[in-house]
Amino acid sequence: MKFLKILTVLMCLASVTNAQMGTSTKRIADVYFLNKEYYAAAEYYKRMLQISPDSAGFVVPFGFDQKIKETSPRKDDYEYAVYQLASSLRLYKNFKDAEKWYAVSNKFTNPKYAQSEFWYGECLRANLKYEEAIQAFENFISRYKGNDDYVSKAKLEIASSKYALAEMKYPRLLRVTRLMNNINQAGSNYAPTISNNSEFIFTSSRPIGSEGKSQVLEGSNSKVKVLKKETPYVNTIYAVDNNPASQKVNVQKVNIDLKKMETAAATFHPNGQMMFLTAWSANKENDKRNIYISKKEGDTWSSPVSMSGEININGYNSIQPSVSRDGKYLIFSSDRPGGYGGYDLWYALLRPDGTVGNAINMGKKINTSEDEQAAYYTPATKTLLYSSNGKVGLGGYDFYEAVGDFIDWTEPVNLGYPFNSAKDDIYFTALDEKGREGYISSDRESVCCLEVFHVVREYLNVQGTIIDCVTQKPLAGAVVTIVGNEIPEQVSQTDNNGNYHFQVGSNRDLKINVMREKYFAKNISYNYAQLVQVDTLLSSTLCLEPMVINKPIVLENIFYEFDSSELTEQSKSTLDTLYQIMVDNPNIEIELSAHTDNIGTEPYNLSLSDRRAKSCVDYLESKGIAADRMTSKGYGFSKPVAPNKLADGKDNPEGRALNRRTEFKVTRQKN
Repeated sequence: MKFLKILTVLMCLASVTNAQMGTSTKRIADVYFLNKEYYAAAEYYKRMLQISPDSAGFVVPFGFDQKIKETSPRKDDYEYAVYQLASSLRLYKNFKDAEKWYAVSNKFTNPKYAQSEFWYGECLRANLKYEEAIQAFENFISRYKGNDDYVSKAKLEIASSKYALAEMKYPRLLRVTRLMNNINQAGSNYAPTISNNSEFIFTSSRPIGSEGKSQVLEGSNSKVKVLKKETPYVNTIYAVDNNPASQKVNVQKVNIDLKKMETAAATFHPNGQMMFLTAWSANKENDKRNIYISKKEGDTWSSPVSMSGEININGYNSIQPSVSRDGKYLIFSSDRPGGYGGYDLWYALLRPDGTVGNAINMGKKINTSEDEQAAYYTPATKTLLYSSNGKVGLGGYDFYEAVGDFIDWTEPVNLGYPFNSAKDDIYFTALDEKGREGYISSDRESVCCLEVFHVVREYLNVQGTIIDCVTQKPLAGAVVTIVGNEIPEQVSQTDNNGNYHFQVGSNRDLKINVMREKYFAKNISYNYAQLVQVDTLLSSTLCLEPMVINKPIVLENIFYEFDSSELTEQSKSTLDTLYQIMVDNPNIEIELSAHTDNIGTEPYNLSLSDRRAKSCVDYLESKGIAADRMTSKGYGFSKPVAPNKLADGKDNPEGRALNRRTEFKVTRQKN
């Protein structure tokens, strides 16, 4: 969905009036469709299908498929009207009804309706029917013989639907609440932001006055014209001077002197003296959108002025300005040449007087072949939060986060459910320096239009106690590190009581690593199933085993084939335990040694034990442990731990069994 579809609700609430006499219903419908008056177009395509006026909304009548078959002389007209009706409904975001009409058009054999199944899948996805959507997109790929772009998009939709199934199953730590007051009034309500004097500013296309003069809409054939009342739904910037979450709020238009222009998506310089906004002609359908600047003059704003050629380029759109919280950068979205897709994110250095430096594309990590819009940068965390419809996500526009400094960025991460939904999620503004609380726009609870939601990131408390396994006493000064796929690494030390505490912002997965000098480190991992039910993870008492340099530790149940250095499967299981110790303790080096009883000659046993020790090292190396962290040594029967014979000279099988052993010892612990 392009910016045009976000900013206008004409397609939702167009007034269907005064069709030119003598013009066919089909031609009227097509004129409305061509002029992006999708609601009106849908009404006339419905009339084409001769659905009774008293039928509810756009519901497919019972037995409609059969009716098409029975009216074969008019079959082409019926198929055309069905497909166009489905498309009109989809384009003004009535996915629920559009899904049902695409289900009918999917059965058409005419190649010009071959994309029907793709749009059917999109509607299923928007209606949270992800498994059915996957099947629809797979069917589309197997049958479609047209443009490869649609096949690529269908594959992205399949990946997104699979991702969404997992996200919906495992919600993230976030609370999302729709504002239940007249901020979310008729029309679209979006682009929330906070001015420097703490006013809540947003854009709305709520009606201004009543319907205006009649407008003439023309089709591709200029002889076909229809009249439509000028819409009262005009995008305008509004302010709320009290808490926007209050039950009753006072909504007032921001006084901006731009006559006959629609305005949207305001952003403020932190000095409070400059406002940037998007504006375009209210009367010209194809008027390009530009970014304007207005400066504070006492208690009012100056008449906005279009920004320089660095920001606005003739013939192209520049939209959604966003000033970073430190006032250093102006970020915006544009379809200008030199990008990677439709709309790309660009930025320019912003000077204190409101002038800007060269506009620079934010690069291919951020931008895709589709659209990126509505950026918000938080200097305290170096986090860029923006929306894209060109990556794997839940559907429509999703929010993504990347960390960087405008020179280099991390790979953007989808913010998951419920930050994102199956529809469009766009425009974020923060209420605090770290972006833990703010507002977003989303049409997740609306048929057609964006609404404003309050979002609060919630956090999981992780705490526990570290003790000595032998003495059972608390260990002060143990280094505890916490990390996860979506959790920045955090490091802390236990206090005098051995306690530690963290606050993390993800419940997807979690790993705790505990290290202390002269102790073996330990790792503990938790998955979503273990984390989802709690707001505080009590990582109960965790003990560390003391480590003594050069003290041998016997590895129990290490066995070899008779008279061989080949490890048994049971022995490999034991070595896997040592492997985990080596992974948990990347700062240690070990010697792995093998010992025999006294059966056989000394040279033979020395060679056998050396080969056995090496086979253990080779196994650990095959699993990824670096060779330079391990040495192997065979001692033959030179270091018995029990008598091989009893005092009376008889054989001592139990003693010999103890002597046939494999050991490891830590030879070095690096700081």
